[in-house]
Amino acid sequence: VQLQASGGGWVQAGGSLRLSCAASGSIFSAYHMAWYRQAPRKQRELVAHITSGGITTYADSVKGRFTISRDNAKNTVYLQMNSLKPEDTGVYYCNAYSVTGYEYRGQGTQVTVSS
Repeated sequence: VQLQASGGGWVQAGGSLRLSCAASGSIFSAYHMAWYRQAPRKQRELVAHITSGGITTYADSVKGRFTISRDNAKNTVYLQMNSLKPEDTGVYYCNAYSVTGYEYRGQGTQVTVSS
């Protein structure tokens, strides 16, 4: 599976961005998908996860502000980010997980939120 994230950019606090992650190379609908982020000088953290069946989970820091979704017809997973805060700044990555648990990592997209 090859993953390509896009949609990052610069936004003022309180603004919104929608990230997309396009997958190719395998049966997308069978994969669990996740968004991670890594801020400068911090460890990578899980932001949101969606199973192949559409069940979603979120980090406490983004609950109520971020929404993960998927469009299996387009082999794409999305992350809608609203009410952005400066602490949301970082590089956002999408990951895919096969039914056997193998992890695929994609390239990231930079999100910068200014105060």
